[in-house]
Amino acid sequence: MRPTLSRQEAERLVNTYSDLILRLSYTYLKETEDAKDICQTVFLKFLEKPRAFDSPDHEKAWIIRSAINACKDVLKSHWRKTTVALDAASRVPAPEIPEGSLLAALDLLPPKYRVVIYLYYYEGYAAREIAEILGRPAATVNTQLSRGRARLRRVLESEGYV
Repeated sequence: MRPTLSRQEAERLVNTYSDLILRLSYTYLKETEDAKDICQTVFLKFLEKPRAFDSPDHEKAWIIRSAINACKDVLKSHWRKTTVALDAASRVPAPEIPEGSLLAALDLLPPKYRVVIYLYYYEGYAAREIAEILGRPAATVNTQLSRGRARLRRVLESEGYV
């Protein structure tokens, strides 16, 4: 029969091990909020399935092992590998546009032409798709593509590329 956990016992576990779990988790994850999540995860795991331990050392070893395993699960999760904190993302500069490149010439066009040409040639969208994305009529996008190409040609000619 599985032992039940009293409120007093749960409070004892939190008071005894929360600092240990937080510090250990922080060493793995380097994020305070993630370490707090691991702390909650370990205690919830214990509360859902209370265990009987042979000794206080056995109990502590189980807590440590559970915290380490939870940290490793977070580290290998798809979420952790594919996301970045918002403050870290704000420090990443936009890529530099090499001078004399087609993108630099495109940057000289008015925004309404620049956007449709970029979406059409660089991102591979059809004029109809661009119209949906921008909320413009397809005929307008086709006109902007045509006029944008003509302006881009003039810019390239004036810069000596054509």
